[in-house]
Amino acid sequence: MSVAVDPISDKRLLVTGAAGFIGANFCHHWLRKHPHTTLVALDALTYAGNRHNLAGLEQHSGFRFVSGDINDAPLVERLMTDHHLNVVVHFAAESHVDRSIHDPDAFIQTNIIGTHNLLRVAKNLWLDGPQGRIPHRFHHISTDEVYGTLGPQDPPFREATPYAPNSPYAASKAGADHLVRAYQHTYGLSTTTSNCSNNYGPYHFPEKLIPLIIVNILHNKPLPLYGDGRQIRDWLYVEDHCRGIAAILEQGREGESYNIGGCNEWANIDIVLLIGQIMDELFASDPRWLQAYPHSAAAQGRKSADLIQHVRDRPGHDRRYAIDATKITRELGFQPAVDFPTGIRQTIRWYLEHPEWWRAVMDGSYCQWLERQYEGGGGGGSSRVNGP
Repeated sequence: MSVAVDPISDKRLLVTGAAGFIGANFCHHWLRKHPHTTLVALDALTYAGNRHNLAGLEQHSGFRFVSGDINDAPLVERLMTDHHLNVVVHFAAESHVDRSIHDPDAFIQTNIIGTHNLLRVAKNLWLDGPQGRIPHRFHHISTDEVYGTLGPQDPPFREATPYAPNSPYAASKAGADHLVRAYQHTYGLSTTTSNCSNNYGPYHFPEKLIPLIIVNILHNKPLPLYGDGRQIRDWLYVEDHCRGIAAILEQGREGESYNIGGCNEWANIDIVLLIGQIMDELFASDPRWLQAYPHSAAAQGRKSADLIQHVRDRPGHDRRYAIDATKITRELGFQPAVDFPTGIRQTIRWYLEHPEWWRAVMDGSYCQWLERQYEGGGGGGSSRVNGP
């Protein structure tokens, strides 16, 4: 295992999309490990960004939250200048495939133009400023969806797998990846990119498969699955993803891409059945959950699996994703620490114990949009990088 020498002794971070699912988990992870660091959390607080995801971080003297858009160049430049920031960790993205099919414009604006705006500001400050080149790193979080789809017997995606995005979301992330690479090769900006598999865990927005299934079981509502439900995804516990990103920031080689996966392939229908089984067992063994969730499937005398409803498949739905994470293991010593049965139980318990969080998230325009999508069809979406 070769370890790169880290040129940045005092990392001062700008985290974009910091109030989203993975961004918020990363902020908590980083500040647990580096409590005295500077971390500026930037998020536009659109539907999937939740200020409460960052609750408790104000106790860190170097933490600051800013509500703002990555397309606002003067704001980004001011934050980076005022706080002497030398690392960007870029999560901010529109991420839901279904939304990209219905309205791709926002994905182009945020994922491509927004990423380019950040790169342009970073270049101006870190390469072209009055001090000349200063030590820095721009880390871009991407997705395995840029590689397209796999057949049942195909080998997992590697960093050298040709890009073949199949949805507007995946295409917009591929465009962002190419821009990051171009700024490194053309201008010498110090960049790294990570392409992750499906994440799950606390703060996961309830339009994605795992939290949607949990919440619908708690409401005795149908569990919608696209097509036959045999679409296969590689699942990665969000805390493990944060560990992988931290390893890249601390040891990753400039200009490199790293795949971060869970080595954990599951078909959507099997995940739904497992969640249902675990929740049925929890409700049977602990009466407090029946009292807390009187409208749940168990409280209504139903098995969770009885709620499964197969619906018309998503247009252009990728059949299988799988990640080969050999490179990050070989170079940086990273491996997932949480197996899926453990992680999914921890996730279910988190949702059971935090109803105030997901109930607040599901209020308003999102809830209305979700009902329109899943009336008579929809559901079973993939869990992607969730920015602002």
